[in-house]
Amino acid sequence: MTEHTIDAIVSNDDWSDLTRYRDMPAVDFDRLHKYRLGRIREALKRHDAAMCILVNPISLRYAVDYRTYELFQSHIPSTYLFVPQEGPVVIYNSFGNPPGVDESRAGRAHSFFDGAQELPDQARLLAGDVVDYLSEIGTADRRVMIEYTNPSVTQALMQRGLDVGDGVSIAEEARVIKSPDEVACIRWAVAVAELGAAKMKEALRPGVTEVQLWALLNYTNLANNGDWHEGRMLASGPRINPWLQEASQRKVEDGDLVGFDTDMVGPYGYFADISRTFHCGPSKPTKRQKELYRLAMEEVETNLKLMRPGITLGEIREHAWPVPEEFQQNAYACVIHGVGMCDEYPQVKPVFRDSFVYDGTLEPGMVICVESYIGAVGERDGVKLEQQVLITPDGYEQLSQFPYEAALLE
Repeated sequence: MTEHTIDAIVSNDDWSDLTRYRDMPAVDFDRLHKYRLGRIREALKRHDAAMCILVNPISLRYAVDYRTYELFQSHIPSTYLFVPQEGPVVIYNSFGNPPGVDESRAGRAHSFFDGAQELPDQARLLAGDVVDYLSEIGTADRRVMIEYTNPSVTQALMQRGLDVGDGVSIAEEARVIKSPDEVACIRWAVAVAELGAAKMKEALRPGVTEVQLWALLNYTNLANNGDWHEGRMLASGPRINPWLQEASQRKVEDGDLVGFDTDMVGPYGYFADISRTFHCGPSKPTKRQKELYRLAMEEVETNLKLMRPGITLGEIREHAWPVPEEFQQNAYACVIHGVGMCDEYPQVKPVFRDSFVYDGTLEPGMVICVESYIGAVGERDGVKLEQQVLITPDGYEQLSQFPYEAALLE
């Protein structure tokens, strides 16, 4: 590839930077960081815990805006964080000093990659660090909440007489209600995702591969300083039904439906979760393709009307759009779910799908995604749609603005 070609592709790229088209919403990042840390401390108080130990990369980002090696951290945890109800926030084994941290210290190995057969010994040292830290912050409380980690750490903490609780509840509960600054970040992430979706639609033609289309969305995210996608959710033609088949090197053909779900950790670590289904011309959509599309749109639009503060998850499940029996086997796994920095609480499963459900209530400040997948077993086509909304004091505000596919609505 010549230098001129590279220059044309990247240096003179005149479309991927969203700031060319609009200004980012105003965000007070100092206020944002204080709000998020405050939410964690409020959750600790509700659980009567002295501190939590966070290791999930999403939690590290939320608590102190630690962004380094996030995907590595997700499967080989190295960095961890001590957050107390009151006192200094201390990060261990970090690369650099994130803005929300009071002190950075060398830590212990708590993954097999780092500790191998010495993990139990390392866990005992880590437990000693926790006991010392509790003394440092001057608390007699011995309740400690710990997030995803290996059992040796939990065992070592209990051997030191500590009351160990589930730190996942601390992190998840904290993230449920978004501040105005967080909502502004989410708006920006959604706008970036929709810019990428527009470029995919522009590039859609017979002969383009699924991964080439997906690469445009991924490139747009990275070009706007976003992070990653939770999956490569794009499928076409016979691969669109059933759903949840990731992008392949299949070439799109004339007449195909092409569905995608962004599942995007975008700029500032916030999630854009939007689904659309395109039709690839030049041929016209079939009658069945239009029927499937209208049914998916009807499901989304009907369930959007349920989105309001005070409604329970059980009520949403009970009153959700009744999926026709022919589509139930391949229906999407949930009716709605929460988002923030990733898929988050809550989740409502369809009434015909799972016996286990939990209840709760929608509140202002939650961000919710409303899902649909319509595809019958044994058929070629299916349609995936999803909208992202903010729960407001008097209903909801739709955050996703990418238009429905006009050709499938004619």
